[in-house]
Amino acid sequence: MSIVINIEHAKKAYGNNVVIKDLSLQVKPGEFFTLLGPSGCGKTTLLRMIAGFNSIEGGTIKFDEKVINDLPPHMRNVGMVFQNYAIFPNMTARENIAFGLKEHKVKGPELSRRVNDILKMVQIEELADRMPSNMSGGQQQRIALARAIVIDPDVLLFDEPLSNLDAKLRVEMRSVIRHLQQKAGITTVYVTHDQEEALAVSDRIAVMNNGDIQQVDEPIKIYRKPRNLFVATFMGQTNIIDVDVNGQDIRLDNTDVKLHFDRIKKDNTVKRGKMVVRPNDFYFADEGLEGVVSERIFFGTITTYFISTPVGELVITRDVNEPMKETGEKVHLGIPTAVVNIFEADGNNMSIMEDAG
Repeated sequence: MSIVINIEHAKKAYGNNVVIKDLSLQVKPGEFFTLLGPSGCGKTTLLRMIAGFNSIEGGTIKFDEKVINDLPPHMRNVGMVFQNYAIFPNMTARENIAFGLKEHKVKGPELSRRVNDILKMVQIEELADRMPSNMSGGQQQRIALARAIVIDPDVLLFDEPLSNLDAKLRVEMRSVIRHLQQKAGITTVYVTHDQEEALAVSDRIAVMNNGDIQQVDEPIKIYRKPRNLFVATFMGQTNIIDVDVNGQDIRLDNTDVKLHFDRIKKDNTVKRGKMVVRPNDFYFADEGLEGVVSERIFFGTITTYFISTPVGELVITRDVNEPMKETGEKVHLGIPTAVVNIFEADGNNMSIMEDAG
């Protein structure tokens, strides 16, 4: 049965350097939960606290109702997959996978059955007796994944597991990991700095910065309804435009372009803000923000344009099936207010109503 991970007011410090000051969150049973953030934000530190590799200086970490603060790693029944695979180079795939089972006192036919089952599950049956030195990075990572799952852990932890793989293998392996996690139903915490990876695999995402959680939400809400400017700019490419605010109406700096936002509270008193528009949300229109195409780059499925405008150079992406604009061509950009976000000067999103979730 899947468990709940409860973290309450956790603190982690190295001497006088406080990495995590006061962090609380809950990972639901069987959930694929991702810790996402830039390098140094505390995500790996928190993962290692859950695993028992890092101490906790304050607060509690619970598996269901059991406090595990002082429980050594080998008694937490956690499976962990590392960035560098951490498989034994002198053991075959089969021997690597069996190692954890032997540590759990599994023997004989039961050991063989479970190893064979997991080899089949991760689709490396034909590599069972091969040494790691004769395998690709993706194959080695499948061994690490199999070894973590085969022990039937209560919690599965991933620390940047795909960062050493090339782009094509990363896409393949993230699908494998997601499929196996769903099939096994194991409560999972996954650490990455890759936004696309997090959006692709997660049930929920916690965006971290400087040891604090900025937002916990489903991937689509993290992307479309960021709580603050940090989350908005971290989650993919963005264009930031300074605006004047008057109730629910805004005006783009240095232009006569005005937009109305039903999602802004009518009685707000904010006078200045920042509008964040993702490149794929702009569209070419008959009227709107005027600009000139300064550069065009073809990427196969999309075309990226750099547009010089009175509010600065903007980046937009459009489907290649649309008629292409030429360098030097004058254009007008439409801005869909339904998906664009407006932020106060302090960074809070003022275009999310209280019931937005």
